[in-house]
Amino acid sequence: MIGERLKELRTLHGMSLRQLAAQADVSATLLSQIERSVTDPSLDTMRRLAAVFGESVSSLFAAATVSSVSISRPGNRSMLIAPQGRVSYERLTPGNGQLEVLRAVLQPGEMSADEPRGHPSSECVYVIAGSLIAQIDGVDYTIAAGESVSFDARLPHRYRNASASATEIILSVTPPNP
Repeated sequence: MIGERLKELRTLHGMSLRQLAAQADVSATLLSQIERSVTDPSLDTMRRLAAVFGESVSSLFAAATVSSVSISRPGNRSMLIAPQGRVSYERLTPGNGQLEVLRAVLQPGEMSADEPRGHPSSECVYVIAGSLIAQIDGVDYTIAAGESVSFDARLPHRYRNASASATEIILSVTPPNP
């Protein structure tokens, strides 16, 4: 799905694989593999590609139908793969550009990013199991199972599992950030 949409955007913009690779600062080989669905792009790569096209990351996910109803089923979901050693997110929404809902499991000691970062969105994280430390604008907030935190995502933030067991979260972002 991502590969097809990437090729569509690249073609619409009249770009070769090499031209897109140069602008996104990734290899043409990687782009070819993504377009052929041989590999999934990292979240960082998706942000770079979306920026080249002036689009949001969610725009890289082609909508399967024009229906206003979308059912997300396990095994049929796209993954947003974070940089090596970081959290990977399972997409629960179709990528219509209005709302991004993601599911993630943070293993003990795992965090969402090396450094906190902000983006022009609103964000809400709901902890399904375990506990999460949400570092927002330099302050650590401990969020337990059944609790959530909502905030202006322009504030630098990241998530960390400081416990000895896995933490499962649902993350909602509106609008999705590139």
